[in-house]
Amino acid sequence: MKQGKTLAELGRELQRQRQNRQDFLADTRSIEMESDSYDSTLHLSLEGKNCCFQIGELAHQQIAARLNIPFRYYVKMQSEAPDLLDQNVNRWLNQNPERRMIRVLDGKVRAFLSDRYRRLDNLELCAAVLPVIQEMQGSQIESCEVTPSHLYLKVVNRRMKAEVKVGDVVQAGFVVSNSEVGLGSLRVEPLVFRLVCKNGLICKDLAQKKYHVGRQVSASDDSAYELYSEDTLAQDDKAFFMKVQDIVRAAVDETKFMLTVNKIGRATQIPLKHDPVKSVEVLADKFQLTESEQGDILRQLFMGGDNSRYGLLNAVTAASKIAKSYERATDLERIGGEILSLPVPRN
Repeated sequence: MKQGKTLAELGRELQRQRQNRQDFLADTRSIEMESDSYDSTLHLSLEGKNCCFQIGELAHQQIAARLNIPFRYYVKMQSEAPDLLDQNVNRWLNQNPERRMIRVLDGKVRAFLSDRYRRLDNLELCAAVLPVIQEMQGSQIESCEVTPSHLYLKVVNRRMKAEVKVGDVVQAGFVVSNSEVGLGSLRVEPLVFRLVCKNGLICKDLAQKKYHVGRQVSASDDSAYELYSEDTLAQDDKAFFMKVQDIVRAAVDETKFMLTVNKIGRATQIPLKHDPVKSVEVLADKFQLTESEQGDILRQLFMGGDNSRYGLLNAVTAASKIAKSYERATDLERIGGEILSLPVPRN
């Protein structure tokens, strides 16, 4: 399992982000984009003042998607004709007015979202779930990180364990993840932690999810205004996080864990359909792996010497530890879980 921040480092970073973030609710007629060949700036008319923020990569993608501009064309305009990009974006922002939530961090627009987007922020999430994790006997945070798009808390319960085969022990756990920028729901997913190599396998098909959808924030004019963090302390948000606490308390379920262990046991008896090289190529096509990731997985598969489905998923989760980013490492751990869930081939 790839290591991220310590829990103390995570806490400091979340506090820093809290102090440096801004959220706005704006009518698109109060927004204007200005670009050059290097970057783009969003101008926001806020109570008679012009506020300027650089636009981040994800926000560009969300703006393009909302305005129905094909992103490849958007990028082409951005690099070759930034004035044309501005004409397109500003035209559609004005012609089809609506209210959008604009999330800013460190002076950069990090998300361009619906005005119904419910801010389930990482600091509040940690405040809700960390005490619950501490109360769970035998549980500890094995890895945690906050990336530009997600928060991750990966928890392992040392008391709940089983053998896949003699000497190959796995432990139960779960992953809590959240996105403040519109990239998915707040999720609690089962995790299987393999002791011999400290690999993590995420079973996303058993995940519990809570969505970032709330009531529209009422406004009677076409202005932009800032949303303050106190809004997140509303009573319904407290109730929401109480439900999340209940999900976390039930995340390490012995019955579900043993069902997963049994599936892993069956995977040890399923030989790969192709030779290792071909098997990794098929996997790469199915899950859009890079050439570098293919090479890492193939090396891990050869080193493991296990040409079964279990050997393949272990090769993927082992490769996750050397992935280019924590985000991608987590993707590979989920791919390991998807391999485990593939249909059992007929003889």
